[in-house]
Amino acid sequence: MSELLQTPLTAWHKAAGAKMAPFAGWEMPIQYTGIIAEHTHCREQTSIYDICHMGEFGLVGEGAREALSKIVTHNLDKLAPGKCGYGFLLNKEGGIRDDLIVYCLEEDEYMLVVNAACIASDFSWIKDHLPEHLTLENMSDQTAKIDLQGPKSYEVLEKIFDSSLRDLKYFNFRTVEFNGQPLIISRTGYTGELGYEFYLPSENAVALWEALMAQEEVEPAGLGARDTLRLEVGLPLYGQDLDTVHSPAASGMGWMLRSEADYIGKGKDREGSELLIALSIPGRRSARHHDAVTLEDGTEVGHVTSGSYCPSVGHSVALAYVKIEAADNEKFLVKGARTSLEATKTELPFYKGGTARMKLVD
Repeated sequence: MSELLQTPLTAWHKAAGAKMAPFAGWEMPIQYTGIIAEHTHCREQTSIYDICHMGEFGLVGEGAREALSKIVTHNLDKLAPGKCGYGFLLNKEGGIRDDLIVYCLEEDEYMLVVNAACIASDFSWIKDHLPEHLTLENMSDQTAKIDLQGPKSYEVLEKIFDSSLRDLKYFNFRTVEFNGQPLIISRTGYTGELGYEFYLPSENAVALWEALMAQEEVEPAGLGARDTLRLEVGLPLYGQDLDTVHSPAASGMGWMLRSEADYIGKGKDREGSELLIALSIPGRRSARHHDAVTLEDGTEVGHVTSGSYCPSVGHSVALAYVKIEAADNEKFLVKGARTSLEATKTELPFYKGGTARMKLVD
């Protein structure tokens, strides 16, 4: 087994007593005081997350927009400098190789943020489908990423940075200076709450983390709380809810396919024999990844991709792929090795009180 990679903040997490575990080849903090406590603090106050394991690519050169439009599903014609967008990198069969955020830094200059487990394969795939005159750089090793999430995020931001960021809209970003070096502040996140994602040189990660930790509203949170928070608001996780055999439409994301470009996988990105549905499960006992989903008569029709007890809704929830012909049913059973849980089809998000789109200016 190869040695786990470490982020610039790994030593800090260990010194703080975090429970560490492998994730996508990295040694990552899963929890500090406990998943439910960290989850609740993020919903009510503000939490910070070490997301330095994610990958960042830089793309620049004349014609970059047109070339990238043929590789990703993002509508880059609508992505002006200072804006970012969520979308997919597809294979030729319309399956999802990865989900990613594309940042338009300048005309024909972009930053792509990809999942940690996909860095090498994404870079190779994108490089192979770009014209030779364009420059694609893997900036992952020298780039740190820290997320600040929670309804009091802006109050924290205001204490650290001189310039006002109150007018920064959802899925917009701005570059400021921190410790004498550039820092990208993006109003995005993965929790459903008001929040910001920071991209900065790796050597500045500890300084920013400690500046954030010095604020009374802030506590650190691990990947455990991050997972329950994202599930409550219906955000998918690559490798569980999204994968290479299911299309964006099958995952319930067909409405995002707005690009008119002839990108890889187009035409097959709306196909599929299964559909990702949301299930509400009473009580605290939760479904597990790969648990079978059946109709009430026991006919197996699918499987769970994500499941957990969710503190903000007070019961368990799950996402599951089921056969299209069964997707209109209201009642299901989730069957694990020793359990059978009643489940009711519902609408996303499970938790509707998130502040992600909160207006900070009139």
